[in-house]
Amino acid sequence: LFLLSPTPSFLPVLQKDPSEALVIAVTTRAIFNLEEEHKLYLEKGKEEYTRHQKSNQDKPLQPGTAFAFIQAAQYVNKKILESNPAEKDLFDILVLSNNSPESGVRIINSTKHYGLEISKFCFVSDEDSTQYLNSHGVKLFLSADRTDVCNALRRGVSAALVFQQEVQAPSTPLRVVFDGDAVLFSDETDQVFREQGLEGAVQYERAMEAVPMGEGPLKAFAMHLGKMRNKFSQEKSPIRTYLVTARSGRDMGIRAIKTLREWGLAIDEAFFMDGAPKGPILAQIQPHIFFDDGLHNIQGARNVGVPSAWVP
Repeated sequence: LFLLSPTPSFLPVLQKDPSEALVIAVTTRAIFNLEEEHKLYLEKGKEEYTRHQKSNQDKPLQPGTAFAFIQAAQYVNKKILESNPAEKDLFDILVLSNNSPESGVRIINSTKHYGLEISKFCFVSDEDSTQYLNSHGVKLFLSADRTDVCNALRRGVSAALVFQQEVQAPSTPLRVVFDGDAVLFSDETDQVFREQGLEGAVQYERAMEAVPMGEGPLKAFAMHLGKMRNKFSQEKSPIRTYLVTARSGRDMGIRAIKTLREWGLAIDEAFFMDGAPKGPILAQIQPHIFFDDGLHNIQGARNVGVPSAWVP
């Protein structure tokens, strides 16, 4: 065991097996609010930024957008181990940072302060830190830097761009909301829509109703999450998953449902919005994180205080 010292007492951090765990990598700006420090870095340079972080190394950073998601993942681990102490299919959180080891002390101290179950930290000076994702077996990468996210997606890693915002920490269980096309599913129907309009997309979906859609950039993450969810009955599961899609249920919903069935991916609740704003339903669900490829949907979610991550 690696021992970290959160407030107010010590908690053990169980060493995970990355070959079996659901490894999630988060950058420091995704998990903590580092906007002022990032601005200092951009305006004054790396040396001044490092000096600031060293002088404030014992001052905990404020929680960022992905903070509640990581806490909820920790809650899932607790419930899984209560059910089966030998279980190895757990969340394993890795902090991937462009901070130097010197400035990274504040990051480590902040995770200890909040009692976060994290023992793996990678402080990488290389411009493209995503080169280390596959060697760690990362299944999901959350970053506040668009270039990082695009690089991760090119490396075949599920990834999304986190927007910094003030969020309320939702209660457990862990609630994850996925958009459909270009997130869970491929963007094939989106391409038809762009070329032929709504009527063309509807006709295409009707013709392809019996053919499962291709996989989107977050399918692998969703499948592993679904496997963890299936360790419990629906009533007792510490994980709830949702599909909130702009698709019309009447004209384009059947293929989506059949695709999920073909994949063996059970979703707790599905909302076919037929192009209506997603913000109100997201405000009701109160997810720990919402994944969408549409920036207008991301903004709508942010407007109601929902932690959001954009899949470019």
